[in-house]
Amino acid sequence: MQILPILTITPLVLVISSASVFAEGDAIRGKQLFNRCAACHSIEGQNRSGPTLNGVFGRKAGAIESYRYSTAILNSNIIWTDDTLDAYLSDPARMLQGTRMTLTVVRPDDRADIITYLKTLAYP
Repeated sequence: MQILPILTITPLVLVISSASVFAEGDAIRGKQLFNRCAACHSIEGQNRSGPTLNGVFGRKAGAIESYRYSTAILNSNIIWTDDTLDAYLSDPARMLQGTRMTLTVVRPDDRADIITYLKTLAYP
């Protein structure tokens, strides 16, 4: 009689585990989409009107010493993860009032692709 509970749980586990697999974006497409970001951000380690995004994933917001961040970013205590990058890219001003970033990435799949690309970039 233990088989029935196991059989009913197994499909649920498969659905839950596959959800995170489908959430991962396409880094190649993300690199192409990053061209919009490159107007303000570099990936080579140099700051532009926005900070370099080389090694951004897992980094604390406002951590590049050579860049002059907004007070909002410096006081945010944000760590750049999938969730925080997704929220920020979808609406920077809504996530962090006082930020200077104005570009929004409306489509969730575009954000996922850009975030996946950013994960491939090494720390400076």
